[in-house]
Amino acid sequence: MSERGIKWACEYCTYENWPSAIKCTMCRAQRPSGTIITEDPFKSGSSDVGRDWDPSGTEGGSSPLICPDSSARPRVKSSYTVENANKWSCHMCTYLNWPRAIRCTQCLSQRRTRSPTESPQSSGSGSRPVPFSVDPCEEYNDRNKLNTRTQHWTCSVCTYENWAKARKCVVCDHPRPNNIEAIELAETEEASSLINEQDRTRWRGGSCSGGNGQRRSPPIPQRDSEMNMDFQRIELAGAVGSKEELEVDFKKLKQIKNRMKKTDWLFLNACVGVVEGDLAAIEAYKSSGGDIARQLTADEVRLLNRPSAFDVGYTLVHLAIRFQRQDMLAILLTEVSQHAAKCIPAMVCPELTEQIRREIAASLHQRKGDFACYFLTDLVTFTLPADIEDLPPTVQEKLFDEVLDRDVQKELEEESPIINWSLELATRLDSRLYALWNRTAGDCLLDSVLQATWGIYDKDSVLRKALHDSLHDCSHWFYTRWKEWESWYSQSFGLHFSLREEQWQEDWAFILSLASQPGASLEQTHIFVLAHILRRPIIVYGVKYYKSFRGETLGYTRFQGVYLPLLWEQSFCWKSPIALGYTRGHFSALVAMENDGYGNRGAGANLNTDDDVTVTFLPLVDSERKLLHIHFLSAQELGNEEQQEKLLREWLDCCVTEGGVLVAMQKSSRRRNHPLVTQMVEKWLDRYRQIRPCTSLSDGEEDEDEEDE
Repeated sequence: MSERGIKWACEYCTYENWPSAIKCTMCRAQRPSGTIITEDPFKSGSSDVGRDWDPSGTEGGSSPLICPDSSARPRVKSSYTVENANKWSCHMCTYLNWPRAIRCTQCLSQRRTRSPTESPQSSGSGSRPVPFSVDPCEEYNDRNKLNTRTQHWTCSVCTYENWAKARKCVVCDHPRPNNIEAIELAETEEASSLINEQDRTRWRGGSCSGGNGQRRSPPIPQRDSEMNMDFQRIELAGAVGSKEELEVDFKKLKQIKNRMKKTDWLFLNACVGVVEGDLAAIEAYKSSGGDIARQLTADEVRLLNRPSAFDVGYTLVHLAIRFQRQDMLAILLTEVSQHAAKCIPAMVCPELTEQIRREIAASLHQRKGDFACYFLTDLVTFTLPADIEDLPPTVQEKLFDEVLDRDVQKELEEESPIINWSLELATRLDSRLYALWNRTAGDCLLDSVLQATWGIYDKDSVLRKALHDSLHDCSHWFYTRWKEWESWYSQSFGLHFSLREEQWQEDWAFILSLASQPGASLEQTHIFVLAHILRRPIIVYGVKYYKSFRGETLGYTRFQGVYLPLLWEQSFCWKSPIALGYTRGHFSALVAMENDGYGNRGAGANLNTDDDVTVTFLPLVDSERKLLHIHFLSAQELGNEEQQEKLLREWLDCCVTEGGVLVAMQKSSRRRNHPLVTQMVEKWLDRYRQIRPCTSLSDGEEDEDEEDE
């Protein structure tokens, strides 16, 4: 097996290194004896083009940051396969250099050449390297690389890079720190010391040991050239301190890496993701609870080692602006502006929220039999309390600003009439839908489902685990529905293509993998499975087209419609649905406000409900009076609009309003609701009730002032 075909895994950070590396490339740990060598799955001769990956990273040596538990996706292999095959691997850092390079671009180590009879496994132990002359231009360039680092100092206020002679920042006139010269020279000395140590190790180990065990000296020109290079670098570092001080500084850098936590690595990966356009790394950092407004420190900038991209004090927003990532910028700015101002019921009382999560986990059971799908035993529907209307108008405005997503509400109501387009439903029947604020992470679908039912987030991934297990345990049932539906959908839209069974299996495996990855975006199939877990229909009101940040239409969304638990028996399911909203890659829970039962009148049907039951009328048609699509129907269930309407009436409590709108009735009751959810809502509402006396007092003082005048 070739040298590129095997690797050894580090026992500390599990990073897979090339066999010629004597230390781990990631954490610099010493290679242990008896290391397990694993086969490289990304060999250049692999036939699976879609999974090839060039371990050398992007062109120019700027590879993505890889760390333990990193969620950064592997980059696609470059198309320069022939040129990469001719590159030579550095024996110190394993970086792949171009054939014409005589020194490693990454660590400046001398290129090592083998004799024709030397095998890759015996390099460096059985024969000495073939000498070759050093290019004077290469020496000049190497020296300039070290000199460049001391020509600028970065302002701590505006991050502008000033020349070394400047006493104040040219942009903001901030004085230069007193220790800036020592810090920069120490960094230069550290790099020089590392380079000199590598050169000396290579000269002793590679040039002084021959195949017969006798000591040999390298040729005079080669040795003089290396000595001159070492002298020049030592001369640059001699102005700082001794070799012991340099070793202490280098150990300090290793200590910084060892102190890094999982959240810190995810943040650095998110920074690299902004630079390289990888949204998955950002979503992984946000889903872990990371702070979007976090700033890069000096130590983190040194670890990233890309001064052209990262500066001290930069946030993800700064990087998105710098590299013109407009789609990422829209998501980051929304997160930053809303995170501090939002307050939903789940945030007010963490103890009750944790109890509710335990209740959800306890109410999940798996059905015995062939269709072993998980299901919830409790029927819970979250609604906004009617007591909100008793609060003063200013307090109500503050409450709605903190609990609702105004941008989603505006997009679904004003930009396109998707919800609340019927005055009869929104006003006379008190069925106005409100979009609750939700986290902008890959778990937004699961969060919105739990918000519409229990009023909390899926923080512990309880619902995601049930989704993953149900998909795997009932894979055959869901796969048959999914394949039949996708085939019909492609033919109905004129996409005349057919896939082989292997391609269907690959697409289905990808859907299964999404369910098991926290933070991964989910698809229509996962909504269909969630309807079976809830044992109730899910109605999605969403935009029809994907649009870019500039408003350009990119394609169909395919999320809007009705998802029925068709694989269950109808007697095993509830007919009261939940409503979700979808806007440009984001799901939100759509909930109504309690109406004390008076909204039951005028629906054109005798509901026979008591006054404690709240009924919300959810339209089953769009603003153009067209019936919403029912997803994942079989060939026997597909038919005309009358047959689909009949199917909706079987699975939901449907009626027609006086205005002729077909609606589904969502029923909820405060008495029948879970007591923990009711207690959580009451504690959240008490927070705004306490604002009321202050508002009344200020109004009374203003009245007294007017009377005095």
